[in-house]
Amino acid sequence: MALTSPDPKRPTLGMTELIAMTSALMALNALSIDIMLPALPDIGQAFGALGNERQLIITAYVFGFGIAQIAYGPLADALGRRTVLLVSLGAYSLATLLCLAAPDFGWMLAARALQGAAAAGTRVIATAVVRDLVSGRRMAQIISIAMTFFMAAPILAPGLGQAILIFASWEWIFAALLAGGGGLWAWMLVRLPETLAAENRIPVRLGSAARNYWLAASNRITLGYMLAAGFIFGGLFAFIATAEQVMGELYGLDAWFALAFAGIAAGLAVANIINARIVQRFGMRRISHCAIIAFTLINGGHALYAFAAEPPFWLFYTLLTLGMMLFGMMGANFSALVLEPAGKRAGTTSALYGSVTAIGGAILGSAIGQSFNGSVFPLLAGMAALGATAFLIVAITERGRLFGVGEADPDTL
Repeated sequence: MALTSPDPKRPTLGMTELIAMTSALMALNALSIDIMLPALPDIGQAFGALGNERQLIITAYVFGFGIAQIAYGPLADALGRRTVLLVSLGAYSLATLLCLAAPDFGWMLAARALQGAAAAGTRVIATAVVRDLVSGRRMAQIISIAMTFFMAAPILAPGLGQAILIFASWEWIFAALLAGGGGLWAWMLVRLPETLAAENRIPVRLGSAARNYWLAASNRITLGYMLAAGFIFGGLFAFIATAEQVMGELYGLDAWFALAFAGIAAGLAVANIINARIVQRFGMRRISHCAIIAFTLINGGHALYAFAAEPPFWLFYTLLTLGMMLFGMMGANFSALVLEPAGKRAGTTSALYGSVTAIGGAILGSAIGQSFNGSVFPLLAGMAALGATAFLIVAITERGRLFGVGEADPDTL
């Protein structure tokens, strides 16, 4: 199935290539985070950052990634998707070089924040391009399929990082990211058409940008699901930041950590496959509402167990994987629900959504991660609390009409 774009000078994108591009752009960010996990002890030791401090290598990237999306939204809506994306990928490669040149831990954190800020454009443009070309449940289906393929990154990334460390130092991990960013830049240069028609562009003005963000945030559905997503992403980032300490050190997996992490990531991918198959039948609300309730209950029960006694690894791993699968059921549907009312402001709305979820998730996830004390209880209790808060926000947003009851046309919300 070919998708028509307003750029006559570029080849028309097919559905398969659109999904592949969206997946690859999303995967760059997952790769930039997860490939680092096996190397955190080595990087921390190299710069004298031990214990919970080394989590900041992850947090700095996510924080930069979140802040910059505010700027990318208006730029993408004013200049078009393609130009902004190419500049973003070029800046990513430059920031990666700065990471390689880091003389101390402060420099490394600053360079990682810049790397995240540069990569933020890929997040904004990927979802905005999809919204330019399709809408509704079809959009949710494409995002879910793209996220399924994108999940190959966190499945493979820790193993790739581990493999690099077997044969070389941690610096070569950044060299691999540099190669990936350069390859994506070349692909987008040759194949990506401009998907935002000239007549739909919104000039960049400070007042205009603020107004567009206000219009995006003033939609009840957009704002509510955006805030709820920020809380559930806090749980995801808390898990990622502490994964090496919990599984690699607390449970003693060491070299098996990458495989264990890949199993959880594979569960997320399976959840997105299931979501892509059932979302047309059951709808975004029913699936995500059921998932958030189950997510909260499972993590709450798990936390109570962990408060009384440290769970055996098989139980911890099984329940954590199930919780992450439920996160997958929420993520794609929350994103689609946020973007559904966006219209021509898809770039601005996508940027605001990405910024809120990344900054909120980084702050909440870092707070939970820094509370790690050699037990899994802080992680599990934090995830349960975040899930409960997100559910409360969704219930208020939907005015108590959960599970798709009274679901309305987005244009009327």
